[in-house]
Amino acid sequence: MTDTGVSSPPRAVLVPLALAQFICSFAGSNMNVMINDISRDLNTTVQGVQLVITTFLLVMAALMIPGGKLTDRYGRKRCFIVGLVVYGIGAVLSALAPGLGVLMLGNSILEGVGTAMLIPPVYILTTLLFTETASRARAFGVIMAMGGIGAAAGPLLGGLITSGLGWRAAFGFQALVVAVIVLLSLRVVDPLPADPTKSFDIPGSLLSAIGLVLLVMGILAADDDVRLMLALLAAGVAVLVCFFLWIRARERSGHEPLISTSLFRNRTSNLGLVTQNLQWLLLMGTSFVVAAYLQVVRGYSAIETGVIFTAATLGLLVSSLAAARLARRRAQRTLIMAGFLITVVGIVVLIVMTGSSENLWAFVPGLLLIGLGLGVMLTPAVNIVQSAFSEEQQGEISGLSRSVSNLGSSLGTAIAGTILAAGLTGHAYAAAMIALAALGVVGLVTAVLLPSQPGRFQPT
Repeated sequence: MTDTGVSSPPRAVLVPLALAQFICSFAGSNMNVMINDISRDLNTTVQGVQLVITTFLLVMAALMIPGGKLTDRYGRKRCFIVGLVVYGIGAVLSALAPGLGVLMLGNSILEGVGTAMLIPPVYILTTLLFTETASRARAFGVIMAMGGIGAAAGPLLGGLITSGLGWRAAFGFQALVVAVIVLLSLRVVDPLPADPTKSFDIPGSLLSAIGLVLLVMGILAADDDVRLMLALLAAGVAVLVCFFLWIRARERSGHEPLISTSLFRNRTSNLGLVTQNLQWLLLMGTSFVVAAYLQVVRGYSAIETGVIFTAATLGLLVSSLAAARLARRRAQRTLIMAGFLITVVGIVVLIVMTGSSENLWAFVPGLLLIGLGLGVMLTPAVNIVQSAFSEEQQGEISGLSRSVSNLGSSLGTAIAGTILAAGLTGHAYAAAMIALAALGVVGLVTAVLLPSQPGRFQPT
């Protein structure tokens, strides 16, 4: 497969790339409305299903950096298609799963690995093919809109499919969409040639993956054993410190590390990565808590739960698709600040209204605001980070960026889910949402620290 030559037409590129982001985000949230159905069918618990969801997000986060690096060696298009195939196999296996173990293998492992391989090429190809600020903002706007819609609409589509055909059909839907993406992606042409001589840092990959896994496992252990939680968190930090020391030593010795330490010396990019992490933490955390509360505490069906999430989907769709127009009128820092502020207000409205009313529609105003807030800031946060580096570093920064974002998704489900699992009551629900609101405030403060006009790397 030769991936050099004439650049692909932007529209032909955007369709499979945006669909790929959609289906991966959909996979991260659609299982939230299947909690009761899966746990009953597979004879497991809510915590068992939560473990499958969190492990899927964790595998993505742990392998996204190595996945981004592999694109340099094997080519972006090749990694994209291989990732899609692995993902599709995982979706089929999940649909046929006779028990929780097979579901974890198909959904958490294979779909997680496939996502880690296919998502970095989405952002690398977008950055390389859309070199103008306006066109890149529009392209990222479409991709992030599809990603946000996939995450927000996951409960609705998952609920519709689960109620009509059963939860297994939702995985069949994923496999079908992946097959369509593979066909569409055959027309994509990689603008840069693959470099088979590129070395691959295996020890660095293992250290980064193990460190991230230990961090999230520590959070998951919070409701069972505080000492185990602290031990796992400390071990995770220690391994990540070793990872940094390893790549620095490898760099100094003249060998190519998994990621360059120069990525961490860009203040604007570092702040942008923090906002990305918190954005996806809020999105996935809110989705998991509200979906679990509606089904387990209020006793609503998958379809009723999914319908309520339409409010968040609508808000995300409107603000994400307006990303390019907003980028022309407002600084990216302003948009990220506004996004966090609107999201925090939405969470507060959600807590107040649902605490004072038993009506299902009391969830709508808060979810609508949360969707609007997240949609406003998803695109500028990605654009700030990607635009800060040269073409040669796009594989590294795309992997790091997606890893940080997916770690946020994983942490959101783990943190909120752990608080909720401690006692599935209205008080636990409120505590989880308050924790998410506090993290939203952290995101707002981080956004304030961003430069008002971040410098951009000018592509040659």
